[in-house]
Amino acid sequence: MNWVEIKIKTSTEAIEAISNIFYEAGVMGVVIEDPRDYLRPQDEKQWDYVEIPEGIDFEEAVVTGYLVEDSSLAERVREIGERVKQLPEYGLNIGKGEMAMATVSDTDWANAWKKYYKPTHIGKSLVVKPSWEVYRPEAGEIVIDLDPGMAFGTGTHETTRLCMELLEKYMKSGFAVIDIGCGSGILSIAAGKLGASHVVAIDRDDVAVKVARENVERNNLSSVVKVLRGDRLQNISFKADIIMANIIADVIIELSEEVPLNLKEGGLFLASGIIKDRKLSVVEALEKNGFDMVEESEKGEWVALVSKQAPIGN
Repeated sequence: MNWVEIKIKTSTEAIEAISNIFYEAGVMGVVIEDPRDYLRPQDEKQWDYVEIPEGIDFEEAVVTGYLVEDSSLAERVREIGERVKQLPEYGLNIGKGEMAMATVSDTDWANAWKKYYKPTHIGKSLVVKPSWEVYRPEAGEIVIDLDPGMAFGTGTHETTRLCMELLEKYMKSGFAVIDIGCGSGILSIAAGKLGASHVVAIDRDDVAVKVARENVERNNLSSVVKVLRGDRLQNISFKADIIMANIIADVIIELSEEVPLNLKEGGLFLASGIIKDRKLSVVEALEKNGFDMVEESEKGEWVALVSKQAPIGN
């Protein structure tokens, strides 16, 4: 199977919008090269490793996505191009807005993006480390060893980071957790490393299930995290303290009716993957189905919500 690599030259302010266009077109992962990262304040322990390349153009960012080369490719590429051209209508500077394409083999695709994927610090203590990287953790750091393969979830996308930060905040030792749409297994592994006693990770994609199981084993969590192939909460009979779903707004709205059946009284529903424009629709659905809003968090164009199962009788 071949993949098509699509690169769009743009500006920093359009990165989030173009990344969203890519994800909605069904790309299998997005790589962002933003030269302005060199100008932003760095984490103190990472500062020594920052080296600014010669001749770098700080006005040009590049967003890269990968699409399967199939019968729908031409239509999806056309849609991506048209939507990028429409962004100036919403006040966004897209820079050059140039699109370039190249075909890569299955093997090449699986390795092409690895050069961009480095250890990522998330929240107060979490570190997502690519399995092929060497990293020496500092005291108190919780390291997640990960190889996402062809499954979504590297820890670099805002929706995943939001969910991990909230999980770190609300997780308590001994909690039971359900992760709907687990992808690479990153959130389930984080829950296990933060003290969960039992985690069920669910995905309907065979590749994601395979990758998640490998990552769970890589992190020595096979006795805590069980990865199942399934559709949402079907055939799940136990109740959890926390249910997570890093998906999209429409699915979260549908899940708001199902989640209460598998959530303990007072349990939390962590929902991420919500575009800002859809936040109110998701909040309305959650409240309609008996949830009280606890917290919302934002990064770029994305929102994550924490809601609580309302006490019975309220």
